Amino acid sequence: MIKAVRGTRDLLPPETELFHFVEDTARRVFALYNFREIRTPILEDAQLFSRSVGEETDIVSKEMFTWEDKARAQSEKSQQLCLRPENTAGVVRAYIEHKLFDKGTLQKLYYIGPQFRRERPQKAATASSTRLAPKPSGRPVRAANPRYATPRSSRCWPPCWRPSA
Repeated sequence: MIKAVRGTRDLLPPETELFHFVEDTARRVFALYNFREIRTPILEDAQLFSRSVGEETDIVSKEMFTWEDKARAQSEKSQQLCLRPENTAGVVRAYIEHKLFDKGTLQKLYYIGPQFRRERPQKAATASSTRLAPKPSGRPVRAANPRYATPRSSRCWPPCWRPSA
């Protein structure tokens, strides 16, 4: 019998309803703070991560699922593809590629999506996971970034977060 690949799992009811609840709640909270969802491809050019994270990091050297695109391998320009190990680099790529900086305003974006890491799965760890996170971009980023929010800020995100003393 064929089973799910080690380090992955099927998400079945009633657990799917819990995931929908968490995602829907996150979307409502993000909307309150004028964050908009961005979806980037699950497949990315491996160079995106080797350039942004660093060639010698564990993510790039040990943990990424990478392969050569066989269709392009026959041409003069081959391409290494990977399943995204994290979302930030893809969000920054999309921000630059689609010139979101030209909008002249702060781009308050968030993502919800799968990420993949090739590591020996341990108890309660998986090779794929779903993450959600806000990613403010543009100017002024400091006003929307929780690391720079103060207890006096009425726009502190998330609402329950306060900087430690």
